[in-house]
Amino acid sequence: MGARCTRLLAALLLLGLCALGGAQKPDPCQCSRVSAKNRLNCGFPGISSDQCFSASCCFDSSIPGVPWCFKPLPKQELEECVMEVSARKNCGYPGINPEECASRKCCFSNTIPEVPWCFFPLSVQDCHY
Repeated sequence: MGARCTRLLAALLLLGLCALGGAQKPDPCQCSRVSAKNRLNCGFPGISSDQCFSASCCFDSSIPGVPWCFKPLPKQELEECVMEVSARKNCGYPGINPEECASRKCCFSNTIPEVPWCFFPLSVQDCHY
């Protein structure tokens, strides 16, 4: 099987999986806040932005040498709370509950151990496609 057939087969498989999963384009903050060095490949060589977005992935071809189609950051309730773990600035204390964190107008996520679970939000003005 030639390279062209392999790419076509990969594209069809990707599109089929998207149709099953109800894929949708990620929010701008989920993409623009992923640092280039932390991009996890989500496509194949030559993937178009439309194919990438159809797979619920991010697309940015402005940086050579890194994946252009990559996995987005996890969705959060508020766009202001979407960020890489390394960008979290502590807004609470050990054992803080979600309600106390929200009363401080901060974000709460306890899915990753040993990082701040209550953290300051970021501005959404820097989020774009």
